[in-house]
Amino acid sequence: MKIVGVRFRSPGKIYFFDPNGLDLKLGDNVIVETAMGKELGTISVVNREVDEKKQKEPLKKIIQKATDKDLKHHEENVKKEKEAMETCKKKVKEHKLDMEIVEARYLFDNSKLIFYFTAEGRIDFRDLVKDLAAIFRTRIELRQIGVRDQIKRLGGNGVCGRELCCCSFLNNFDTVSIKMAKEQNLSLNASKITGNCGRLMCCLKYEQNVYEDKMKKLPHQGAIVETDEGEGIVDTVEVLREILKVKFKDEEGSNYFKKFNANEVKLIKDNKRDITEEEVDPEELKELQKIEQMDKYDKKNANNDEI
Repeated sequence: MKIVGVRFRSPGKIYFFDPNGLDLKLGDNVIVETAMGKELGTISVVNREVDEKKQKEPLKKIIQKATDKDLKHHEENVKKEKEAMETCKKKVKEHKLDMEIVEARYLFDNSKLIFYFTAEGRIDFRDLVKDLAAIFRTRIELRQIGVRDQIKRLGGNGVCGRELCCCSFLNNFDTVSIKMAKEQNLSLNASKITGNCGRLMCCLKYEQNVYEDKMKKLPHQGAIVETDEGEGIVDTVEVLREILKVKFKDEEGSNYFKKFNANEVKLIKDNKRDITEEEVDPEELKELQKIEQMDKYDKKNANNDEI
């Protein structure tokens, strides 16, 4: 069967629907039925073939192509969302709630108004919802999101000078860990390996599979190896280039170093100990571990689904 992918914001997740016999092209605006109600989205994937037997549940169908009237209604909703967001921010201050409103969003049919927010923990916003329902006279929903999703909505540039990955092409956030930074020989310094969101940079994940695969074959730092210079200790591992910097002692007992391709040395004894805690400033490591735990909290408790 053929399916199409619909995106409700750019960048954002792609959700798949039954094209319902419609002739759809990339960039077409369509009206679809979601679990929350009718929504307007943009076709981002067309004519993808899938095995119908592998579909656990029937896909929802595209209702129709969006008309000029639909697009105008959507534009009106966008204007109302900006006003709704300002109103909600004022009410948050009145109720003295420790939360930050990031975005307001009307469903296409105005059956629900959703406010996205960030917070360090759980928030009792029941009274806030009552006030907002009385003002906007529609169903109100507050969704807690993680700070990664907050920055994705705000936009910006990374330390590389390019637009943030989450704002340009990332649909989902993968788990990123301190271990990845260590294995990639990066400085375990929070200011150097965290992004605009204050979490570990998403790009640490990109080459991790390659690093893991190569590290299975390479000696670790501290390993004892045999070379044409004699026996030495691995001082540094350039993982991607598969080059080892080996430390030797000369006849006078002084240290000197020489680089070798990994295939030019013979492993005598490896050293797979976790050197993280021994070589990193304890306070710096504590800060990184706190960041890692906060990211896990976001993934567990935040509701980042768009539809």
